Amino acid sequence: MSPYLAILDLAGYVALLLWGVHMVQTGIQRTFGPNLRTVLGVALSNRLNAFLAGVGVTAILQSSTATGLIVAGFAANGLVGLVPALAAMLGANVGTTLIVQVLSFDIAALAPALILLGVVMFRRHAGRTRDLSRVFIGLGLLLLSLHQLLGVLEPYRELPTLRIGLQALSGQPALAVLIAAILAWAAHSSVAVVVLVMSFSAQGILPLETAFALVLGANLGTAINPLMEGSARSDPRARRLPLGNFINRAAGVLLALAILHLIHPWMNELAQDNARAVANFHTLFNLVLAAAFLPLLGPYAAMLRRWLPANVDQYDPGLPIYLDSAAREVPVVALGNAEREALRMADALQTMLTHTRAAFATGDRKRIAEARQEDNTLDRLNAAIKAYVAGLDQDELTADDRRRSTEILTFIINIEHAGDVIDQNLLGHISKLSKRGLTFSPEGHLELDGMFARLDANLRLAASLFMTEDARAARLLAAEKDTLRKMEVDATQAHFDRLRSGRIDTMETSALHLDMLRDLRRVNTHLVAAAAYPVLESRGELLATRLGPKKSGRVTPLISDD
Repeated sequence: MSPYLAILDLAGYVALLLWGVHMVQTGIQRTFGPNLRTVLGVALSNRLNAFLAGVGVTAILQSSTATGLIVAGFAANGLVGLVPALAAMLGANVGTTLIVQVLSFDIAALAPALILLGVVMFRRHAGRTRDLSRVFIGLGLLLLSLHQLLGVLEPYRELPTLRIGLQALSGQPALAVLIAAILAWAAHSSVAVVVLVMSFSAQGILPLETAFALVLGANLGTAINPLMEGSARSDPRARRLPLGNFINRAAGVLLALAILHLIHPWMNELAQDNARAVANFHTLFNLVLAAAFLPLLGPYAAMLRRWLPANVDQYDPGLPIYLDSAAREVPVVALGNAEREALRMADALQTMLTHTRAAFATGDRKRIAEARQEDNTLDRLNAAIKAYVAGLDQDELTADDRRRSTEILTFIINIEHAGDVIDQNLLGHISKLSKRGLTFSPEGHLELDGMFARLDANLRLAASLFMTEDARAARLLAAEKDTLRKMEVDATQAHFDRLRSGRIDTMETSALHLDMLRDLRRVNTHLVAAAAYPVLESRGELLATRLGPKKSGRVTPLISDD
């Protein structure tokens, strides 16, 4: 065979290997991702439970990066202590070794059966079963690529040029570590690199000592990704966990390199073949690293806190906190980040509404300026969240993921529109009152303040409903649309009655009063559309008209979107 064709075959099977690993990871994440996130969050209570949870979740997800993103999100926001978070990462490093152990056995004959099973499940089922089919197809592709790699490499075992190059590499273990670290960082997977090294060793092409050095590099490479790609680089607290994990790995790699000449003969004697020796070394390295660091995590975490103290300066509220760019590889984590950022928009609107109500009560122009600053925050967060959610790979999203991404976009767009109504309309009316030295009648002021109070409660309900998606709460919030409409109608009628009686205070502020009533109702409409309508629509309780189908001569009113 031409050497060029051989290189092409080799590159193709390596690509197939990477794609197999990718399919296994995404299939598991789609099938079990949300549940595993919940399990991991509950288990992060102490270092031992966190370590075991990290092992279990990563063994299922087959991605320490995915586990690390979940844990880092918890740690950065104070939901879990740094010590259990570091313990979970040590467990995640052990968890990635388990599939390598499985693949070190000669089970290539199962590849066609696994691919067939996966294809049948994919074509005949939907939902979780369809997502799980990707795991079987991915495992089949993994085994097939490994088998074909061995066949491609077989004729080149005795190639002089290859042997000279590998011999030169065997004398430079630090260079081998660097090469493997770069490959693992680029592939975002230590599993793929270790499996590739295992294949070369099984053919006798790669000396064991060099293979062990490459395994060390693969372990180091996957710790670089979260360190470089985290979005919250301005917050030192968010950098503690990835930096701590990287230092763990780097210290272990340096120590292992120093005694590699002692480990090599011992590991060779324990294993039956080279592939098993590589897999055993990979597992042993992470187990020893975990055993060495677990007892020291308390003082180690304290050291990281001293190195990276929390910011005491005021942060820019318009900058996103949770939109981690690295999390885009794990949709369930990315959507969770977007949800948390969306709640920050709800908080900003709540603050804006509070300032607006206070400005209405007192005429304080400082409150008007503060409310308008919150609108700028809403605009910037809205743009950041939209870009983040729109940038997710649609092929990686499940049907539930796509539904949730649409709900997130609906929520933030309506929250931003509600802020625009307050900024462009309500604050303008209040500013006019202050500049002209006008005041509403006591009755009119009370009517408007009552609508402000109702909006404040409805906004809290909308934020809660956005997270719970509870149908009862959705009906309550949707009913508030009619409540605010009735409040507007009653207040308008009372206003007209005061006009007919010749009240001067009512005549001077009539237009502003009616405009504010209308604008407060418009804000409420956006709150209902943000949180209630998506839930009701998913349950078939939302119609395009207020009138449902006739039954027994009666007209049944239903929740509407008009």
